[in-house]
Amino acid sequence: MNFLHRTIFDISVLHWLNAIVAAVVTYVVLSLLKKFVVKKFGAYASTTDTKLDDLAVDLIRGTRSLSILIVALFAGSFVLNLPPKVNLVMQKALILTLIVQGALWANHLLTYWFNQILNKRVDDGSSNATTRTILNFISRLVLWSVAILLILDNLGFNVTTLIAGLGVGGIAIALAVQNVLADLFASLSIILDKPFVVGDFIIVDSYLGTVKQVGLKTTRIQSLSGEEVVFSNTDLLKSRIRNYKRMYERRVVFTIGVTYETPYDKLAFVKRTLQEVIKSQPQVRFDRAHFKEYGDSALVYEAVYFVLDPDYNKYMDTQEAINTELFRRFAENKIDFAYPTRTLIVRQGGLPPAN
Repeated sequence: MNFLHRTIFDISVLHWLNAIVAAVVTYVVLSLLKKFVVKKFGAYASTTDTKLDDLAVDLIRGTRSLSILIVALFAGSFVLNLPPKVNLVMQKALILTLIVQGALWANHLLTYWFNQILNKRVDDGSSNATTRTILNFISRLVLWSVAILLILDNLGFNVTTLIAGLGVGGIAIALAVQNVLADLFASLSIILDKPFVVGDFIIVDSYLGTVKQVGLKTTRIQSLSGEEVVFSNTDLLKSRIRNYKRMYERRVVFTIGVTYETPYDKLAFVKRTLQEVIKSQPQVRFDRAHFKEYGDSALVYEAVYFVLDPDYNKYMDTQEAINTELFRRFAENKIDFAYPTRTLIVRQGGLPPAN
C-alpha cells in the first residue's frame, strides 16, 4: 500500500493508475462503440436506397484510432492534478486532433460529393474528367489550407500576417489571370448547370454545330460545314444558346398558295385536304389549317403541325410526304398552285382628254 502513495512528478501512483484505467476504459468503450455502430448501422444502411446513411457509416468508420487514443488520454488526465502548462499541452493536443479528424471527415464528404453528386451531373469525357480533377484539387487545397492555418494558430503562431500576405498575393494573382479564372468558373458553371453537354447540337448567335469538347477555358463546336469553332466559356455563357438536342418535338408552320381562279367551292376542299394529309402522317400531331389571307398573287393557306420526333431528317421526310400528297390531290381536282405573277396594263392612243 505504501507503493500506491509514492509520487511520480508530484502525483501519487494511485492517481496515475486511476488515470490509466480511465484512459483505457474510455479507449475501449469508444472503440467498441465505433465497431458496434459500423456493424449494426452499416448492415441497416446497406438495405436502404438512400446514400446518406452509408455516408454516416463511412464517416464513423473513418475515425482514426489515434484520435480515439488522444481523446482517451485527455479523459484520463482529468483524474490527475496536472500543472497548468501540462493541461495546456493536453488541451492543445486534443484541439489539434479534432482539427485533423474534422479535416479527414470533410475530405471524405468532398469525396462523397464528387462521386455521388458531381459525377452524376457531368458526362464522361476527357475534358470533363480534367475539370473534375482540377475542381477536386482546388477544393482539397482549400480544405487543408484552412486546417493548417487552424493548427498553426493553435500552436501559437501569428497567422494574421500570413493570411494578409496570402490575401494580397491572391488578389494580385487574381487580377493577373482574371480572364482565365472567369473562363474556369464559366466552365464549372457549364458542367454543373448543364445548358448543354458534349454531343448536343446548339446555335450560338449565327454559329451552329455539335459540341465536341467543354474545356477549362474554351468550348469547341464542330460546325455543319466542317470547321471547328472555338468559344471562350465566358463569352459563351453571355450569349443566347439554342439547344436543339433538348427539343422533344418540332413545331412546323408552312403555307401554300392557290390561284385566284380557284372556284369558290374548292376553297373548303383545300383546307380539308390540308387537314387530312397532315393527320395521315405518322408521329405527327395536327394543330390547325386556315385560309390565311389574300396574297399579291395567291390565296394563301397556313397550316401548323408538330413532328413528335425532334430529328431534323424526320421532319424533312414528313414535309416531303405532305408536299407530294398535296401535289397529287390538287392535280386530281384541277387546283393550281399559285406562282408570282404581274399584270401589265397598256393604254393605246395616248392620255385620255382632260375634262
